[in-house]
Amino acid sequence: MSKLVESDIKNLIYFFRGLRVMLDSDLANIYGVETRILNQSVSRNKDRFPSDFAFRLTESEWESLISQNVISSPRHGGRRKLPFVFTEQGVSMLSSVLNS
Repeated sequence: MSKLVESDIKNLIYFFRGLRVMLDSDLANIYGVETRILNQSVSRNKDRFPSDFAFRLTESEWESLISQNVISSPRHGGRRKLPFVFTEQGVSMLSSVLNS
């Protein structure tokens, strides 16, 4: 992804469970890694990502994003698993995990 500006980042923030979060796929794009690599890093460091740092969306939460046309339909080569989302603290931890 080219250089991000503040407005680009703001467009990638969603609200779920009363928290501002970013999708794993958007963060993977920002960090220049594949989404599966990002999620593998999270899985290997589960103790560093409590539920107030990162959580997996429910089916209904995911459907809500799709229905708002924010995310392309899974029928068109989309995801196989529900996405992880990261709070601000989770993004900071993710940065340290990916850079180590």
